[in-house]
Amino acid sequence: MAVAPCAGRDVTVRSVTDFQTITLDQSGPIARLTLNRPEAANGMNDTMTRELAVAAARCDTPATKVVVITGAGRFFCAGGDLKDFASAPSRGRHLKGVADDLHRAISTFARMDAVVITAVNGVAAGAGFSLAVSGDLILAAESASFTMAYTRVGLSPDGSASYYLPRLIGIAKTKELMLTNRTLSSDDAAQWGLVTEVVADDQLAARADALADQMSTTSAGSNGGVKALLLDTFSNGLEQQMELEGRLIAQRAETADGREGVDAFLAKRKPVFGT
Repeated sequence: MAVAPCAGRDVTVRSVTDFQTITLDQSGPIARLTLNRPEAANGMNDTMTRELAVAAARCDTPATKVVVITGAGRFFCAGGDLKDFASAPSRGRHLKGVADDLHRAISTFARMDAVVITAVNGVAAGAGFSLAVSGDLILAAESASFTMAYTRVGLSPDGSASYYLPRLIGIAKTKELMLTNRTLSSDDAAQWGLVTEVVADDQLAARADALADQMSTTSAGSNGGVKALLLDTFSNGLEQQMELEGRLIAQRAETADGREGVDAFLAKRKPVFGT
């Protein structure tokens, strides 16, 4: 996939068309990924999770500084496609493959330098909920809703939910969501600390674009450093985490972006960060 050589210099939109269940458009340093099975509530089947993993890998390049993930139609994602799972000769083996592909995608999004913005345009259930809250910045339309839904069909959570939810809202509230399948409105989700911002339905796309434009002018390496530090923070002790902080800030100081940021601050001008 051809991508822009430098942020801000090429706004030509390039679409990757070799996907069946998602779309991926690149505009300069911003990639826009849309779950595109509106007739199936953007349910995740084996094709979609495999394509998500491929798309995530394609976005994991220095030329991409922001990834926006949303859904086509009225749903963000209603979770796994149960019809697809039920038709498999071995449901367990099939579902493990689907989960593995989804997990590879989420891991790539979590560890790439690019800021991942999820724009939750409607219902986010099951794996859709998991994907939604795995974003770095999470926008929710006023009409959006969030529910785990796994135990309702005799299954258990996947898609990183058991990792991110306890860190975002604590064990007690996570158990409530997973065991009772309580549905949260977008306002509920904001009050619980699950989303960054609630936006009017007709303003969601514009707000996501504005936030993506804002983040595209920042330093990708610096953003990646923030993501890496926060991924480790709950598994490290104080001294280990501070050692990582010290090593990383020293590394950043030697980069072109690190030098540009400090020099621009001293010169009282706006920094121009590279890709």
